[in-house]
Order: sequence, then C-alpha cells, then structure tokens
Amino acid sequence: MTIARPPDRTRRRQRAVPREIELSIVLPCLNEAETLAACIRRAQISASEHGIAAEVVVADNGSTDGSQRIAEDLGARVVPVAERGYGNALLGGVRGARGRYVLMGDSDDSYDFGLLHLFVAELREGYDLVMGNRFRGGIEKGAMPLLNRYLGNPVLTGIGRLFYGSPAGDFHCGMRAFTKEAFDRLRLQSSGMEFASEMVIKATLQGLRIAEVPIGLRKDGRSRPPHLRPWQDGWRHLRFMLMFSPRWLFLIPGGLLFLVGALLSALLVRGPLQIGRVGLDVHSLLVAGCLMLVGYQVVLFAVFTKVFAIREGLHPPHRQLNRLFRYVNLEVGLLAGALMSIGGLVPLVAAAWQWETAGFGSLDVRATMRLVIPAVILMTLGVQTVFASFFLSILGIARDGRPVGLPTS
Repeated sequence: MTIARPPDRTRRRQRAVPREIELSIVLPCLNEAETLAACIRRAQISASEHGIAAEVVVADNGSTDGSQRIAEDLGARVVPVAERGYGNALLGGVRGARGRYVLMGDSDDSYDFGLLHLFVAELREGYDLVMGNRFRGGIEKGAMPLLNRYLGNPVLTGIGRLFYGSPAGDFHCGMRAFTKEAFDRLRLQSSGMEFASEMVIKATLQGLRIAEVPIGLRKDGRSRPPHLRPWQDGWRHLRFMLMFSPRWLFLIPGGLLFLVGALLSALLVRGPLQIGRVGLDVHSLLVAGCLMLVGYQVVLFAVFTKVFAIREGLHPPHRQLNRLFRYVNLEVGLLAGALMSIGGLVPLVAAAWQWETAGFGSLDVRATMRLVIPAVILMTLGVQTVFASFFLSILGIARDGRPVGLPTS
C-alpha cells in the first residue's frame, strides 16, 4: 500500500521567494520605442545565460511614443522621472534600482548588453566602477560622428586623465557599471550629459577602484536623429572638467602669471633691461606688477574654490591643504598681510622723501617709478592677503563637524 506524502509546503514556499537581485540594468529612455525592446530582451537573455539575478529598470523621462508600455510588457520596471535631462533620468533610475550592482547603458541599441557579464565579473572582483571602452572594443562605421571619434572624445578623455589622473580611456562611454554603495558615496548632481564626466571625476578623486572592459559600439537603430549635440554637450563636459579642477583652472595659470611677473619685476627694479633689440624699462615693470597682482588673485581663487568644494562635499579632504592650515591660521594670514603692506610702505616713503627733496616738483620718472610701482604692488598684495585670510576663515567655519579653511588660533 502506498501512502501519499503530504505536499512539501516549505519547499514550495522557498521556491516562491524571489532571488536577491544582484544587477539592475538601468536604461534612460525618452521616446525609444524603436529600439527599447531589443535592448531589454538582450539584457534579459544575457543575464539569464550567465546566471545573473537581474532586473531591467527603464528610467522614463516623459516618453510619448508608448515606450513605457513596451517596457512593462517585457517585464521591465518603469521608473518615471519628471525632471528632463540625461543625468536626471539616470539619477532617478539608479535610485529606484534594487540591485547590489548597477549597469547603465543607452536605449538606442548601440551598446551590446550581451556583454554585461564582463562588467559584473569586475564588480565581483571588488572594483567600484567599471567603464566600457569603445575605442578598445571597436567602433562600427557610422556609429560615432567623426568629430566625436577623432577630436571630441580623445581630447576630453585626455584632459580628464591629465587633470585628475583618471585611468579611464573612454571618459564618455555610456555603458558602465558600479556598485550601489559607490554611487551613493559619489553624490552626483549633474542633470545633463556632463553626468558621465562627473561620475568618473568624483570616483577618481575619492580613490574608488576603477576598471575597464572593451566593448563595441554599433550604429543605433533609431530612424530619428540622436539626442546628442556634439558642440553643446562637448562644451558642457569641458566646462565641468575645468570648474571641478581648481588646480588647472586657477592655480597653475595664476601661479605662472605671478612667477613671470615676479621674475620681470626683480630684473627691472634694478634698472633698464636690454634683450637683443628689445629694451624693457618702467613701463614693462608696471606690466610685470599687474601680472603679479592678477596671478596672486587667481591663486587665491584656487584656494577659495578648493576649500568651498571640500566644504560642500564636492571634493574629498585634501591632505596637503589640511596640513598647511594646521600652521597657517587667521592670525598668521593677517600678520603676513600686514608685513607685506609695511614692506610696500617703506619704498613709498622713500619715493615721497625724494619728491620732498625736489621741492615737490618734477621727478625723474624712470627713477621714482622703480620705487613706487613695487611699493604699490606689495601694499596691494598685503591688503589682498588680509581680506583673503578673513574670507578663508569664514569658509572654514565648521560645518557638520568638518572644519576647513583658515582656523583661528
């Protein structure tokens, strides 16, 4: 006699529990009905073939062509994002993602989502950000405008590597993956195309582990023109790179101006200088002094910007700057400014003495200006230092327990 075994409800209940999502595939979407289905299917098939528990999240930016319905019919989850812009769409999609890892890629069928396992493998190895590199994987003819392929992307990538020391060889590849934890640490804010630059820059500045995988790029499957605007978007990327790098925007140009001005001033304060057929005199000394003033002010802008960026969490803490501020406080800055002003006052008094000796009449401009110009420049630098010290101290007021800037003694 066979006794029927009761159903194993525990086993069925365990099977009913969904697997933990390892990877969220986020697709920004704005009227991508022509290509969205192909992207979703390829991502789902690839994840299934490689045993990756994944979900597809479509970050819809206000589509009016039925893209949302296509995504839902294929089992993707639609996250509506009201704020327009590439960056906003991705920010909304990633925030709504449930996976431990996130892979982002365009919905125009130009990226091969069959390669998503390559990104996951690097993330499993402990990398925080995995960049696709289209130049290493191959770009099909017509897939990228020639201007972008041979000028825009290489130049902007080169600038990013120079400014920030980033290892990324394709700064603006739209297919990349990262851990959700790393994304939260980056606190990305860009709403437009510069979102791609912000991610790589902040990841580099914060010392996250970055890897690259070669991927191909094919011509997108849309019949309409792409959303990309090469000149406008290129400028926005470049502008962001400059604004996020006080060193290259302010410190290096300002430092060079100041050094050139100081060197010329040191040579010309003694007397006229002849270089070949060119003679330099007090007029050149005046120009050199102006270079010093402008350069010094631009260097101060570099310090202001860096302190502000650290204060707002845009840049990580700077060890050298913190070490400097341990010894240079408000009082030290005020003392340095006062000494410079007094140092400038001495030759100015000497020039006034010469004028008084001449009965307050005409003077030899070539002689007196060699005293007056350095005096005025030095006094101006002193005044700038005094007020810059106060401004840095204001910026340095503790915020959330993170004091930055010139402390008071």
